[in-house]
Amino acid sequence: MKNEITRREFVGVTATAAVAGSLASTDATAAEGEFKPIKILGIACSPRKGMTTAKAVQAALDAAKGLDARIQVELIDLGGLDIAGYSPAPPPDDFVSILPKLQDPAVVGLIIGSPSYFRGCSSLCKAFIERCAPLREPKMLLDGKPVGVIATGGFRNGGQELVIEQIQTAMLCFGMIPVGGRPPAFQGGTVLATKDDISSDELGLGTARNTGLRVADFALKLAGVKREA
Repeated sequence: MKNEITRREFVGVTATAAVAGSLASTDATAAEGEFKPIKILGIACSPRKGMTTAKAVQAALDAAKGLDARIQVELIDLGGLDIAGYSPAPPPDDFVSILPKLQDPAVVGLIIGSPSYFRGCSSLCKAFIERCAPLREPKMLLDGKPVGVIATGGFRNGGQELVIEQIQTAMLCFGMIPVGGRPPAFQGGTVLATKDDISSDELGLGTARNTGLRVADFALKLAGVKREA
């Protein structure tokens, strides 16, 4: 026996289907327009809080943020913090409050800055990188994400390139993709600090900004985000 349907029932079914279709369309539009945060963290690894390294990293972050309005940035200044190096049972120091920021799924790239001490990165920088070990297990959380490096020094050729190389090499252990900048910042940001001031080093600040732009551009491409016109 064929099922019969009244005109009222037909109208009701049709209306219900129309509403469902409208809701589905709205949901699809919302999903299409939905934007997950794109965040770039800047880590200033100088024991001197708020000084030249932090300012150079901030310049890179500002440039990154200016590339696309959807990019969020945050500076983590390690100056004055107590962070021990790697240990199978690390002490409950200040790194405990930093780790969750690094584990945030919204983070798509890093900009790490260090002063050049004796032509090498700071011990604080080395300790920070060692303590990032939890980002490797059980899952490589930073794998495939870009990292740019900013180095400051008291001389134009005061070891900044060596510092950049050291940090880039270490971050390869996390699966990160080291990126330089745009010309002339082929390796990263190399900034000259004269009497604790970097404001007059336009060339160096340009390399820092270019590094920030490169990290942001790379992060957007990896996230599949189309640049705003």
